[in-house]
Amino acid sequence: MLKILFSPAEAKKSGGIDKEIASNSFIFPELFKYRKELIDRYKLFIQTSSDEKLSKLFGIKDIKKFEKYKTDIYTLELMKVIQRYDGVAFDYLDYDSLKKEEKEYIDTNTIIFSNLFGPLLAGDVGIPEYKLKQGEKIGDFAPELFYKKYFSPSLDAMLGDEPYLDLRAGFYHKFYKPNSQYTTLKFLKNNKVVSHWAKAYRGLVLKAIAQNKIESIDEFMQMEMENLSVKEIIKKALHTEIVFDIGL
Repeated sequence: MLKILFSPAEAKKSGGIDKEIASNSFIFPELFKYRKELIDRYKLFIQTSSDEKLSKLFGIKDIKKFEKYKTDIYTLELMKVIQRYDGVAFDYLDYDSLKKEEKEYIDTNTIIFSNLFGPLLAGDVGIPEYKLKQGEKIGDFAPELFYKKYFSPSLDAMLGDEPYLDLRAGFYHKFYKPNSQYTTLKFLKNNKVVSHWAKAYRGLVLKAIAQNKIESIDEFMQMEMENLSVKEIIKKALHTEIVFDIGL
């Protein structure tokens, strides 16, 4: 089945269920000690840092607005990974509206790269409502480099030799560099690269892939999407980029 790499979102939904963060909560349980090492660093940094440093870590200027994120992360409720995130791409994916088999497709084939928890399956048991601004270090510790070092071999093994679809924003390539054939998408409107609509169309593409139960890049290439037309296909070594025009 086609594997899809996906970005997280800064915004997250509140609530969840009372359940502890544990090794069996995530993909690659044998690597849980590394996730826990980073989570512990995050927890300690929050406990020992000034509000000024926390403001930078969270990406929130108003101290009153980040007070809730100063809670011990191990005591927070958990929510299924794909349902926790609440950004533009996730709004357009509209996961909760999908049929059971479409949800199962996303749960088992979509890998989301969390700034704090690293590579996760969309259907993993759950993550809390945490806050860590994209690209921010925890003190002098860079999560993306940490996860790249310890999780790349397992991702290589999981993805195998089958071409996959990389829908991540540019920053998240720092977590994992592809070692097999992969395809990315670029969205143009009036010959200009779009940002907001790129997020929206990533969500719509993922939704359409699940609804059509796409099994390969070849099948994906045959799939039609409303308001999108292929402008150009660029191939270079392992990388194929499909450039789409967004219609009216």
